[in-house]
Amino acid sequence: MGIPLRQHPKWRELRLTWRLLRANPTAMAGLVILVAMGAMALAAGWLAPYDPLRLSLAERLQPPGAAHWFGTDEMGRDILTRVMYGARISLRIGFVVILIAGGIGSVLGAVAGFYGGRVDNLIMRVMDVILSFPSLVLAMALAAAMGPSLNNAILAVAFVMIPKFARMVRGEALAVKELPFIAAARVSGARNRWIIAHHILPNCLNSVIVLGTLTLGDTILIAASLSFIGLGAQPPTPEWGAMISVGRKFLMDQWWYATFPGLFILTTVTGFNILGDALRDILDPRIRR
Repeated sequence: MGIPLRQHPKWRELRLTWRLLRANPTAMAGLVILVAMGAMALAAGWLAPYDPLRLSLAERLQPPGAAHWFGTDEMGRDILTRVMYGARISLRIGFVVILIAGGIGSVLGAVAGFYGGRVDNLIMRVMDVILSFPSLVLAMALAAAMGPSLNNAILAVAFVMIPKFARMVRGEALAVKELPFIAAARVSGARNRWIIAHHILPNCLNSVIVLGTLTLGDTILIAASLSFIGLGAQPPTPEWGAMISVGRKFLMDQWWYATFPGLFILTTVTGFNILGDALRDILDPRIRR
């Protein structure tokens, strides 16, 4: 018979993490923000009062009111509706980028740390070259080279985030590979690829989750910046950065146009940063002990 779920070590670890998270008011505030943003994004089709692409020139640039809580844009589109649908795009960008960058970076870091020598030098020198460029500047260059589109922006941002995961996982791998159970796996005849996949990477998972949570905010900011300069989402896509880009032209008289998308970017990034800081402390083995 297998171990009951409530007695399984992984289940007990999850329960401990949740208890520590609930005991941290700041972490819970970040979690509430992100849950609210996620719920808004998922339910945008039911909660949004209008179609995000609906044009109504007779209602263009109306201030916030009973009919349009966040006002309207230069085409008469409801800004609240577009902000809600924009949450879908921004959160999707963030999670897709982290999956790509975290997956590739973790594998590269684990391989570099486990094998060492020339393999380590080659991989980490490439990562150092990427890190030598400011993230936003390199993402702009890549997005411009591939052509302005949302998918190209995602790939560009994912590329510049890979070294962060690779360097972190490499440091973890250097420590894990010296532990006794790695030597036992080698003695039992396990191949290097099996050891990396079943021992090195799983033991780096907590650090990858923390870094991914912290990096999600930066990812959303960089993606919004690319859309702001025309290299990301293209009109009429309701993306927060693209909305701010158009709204800045009307900022002096129609303040609501750029303000509300900017506030949602600020709130979402703050939520990820707060939760990431809390997870970094909670998943620290010394604190858990």
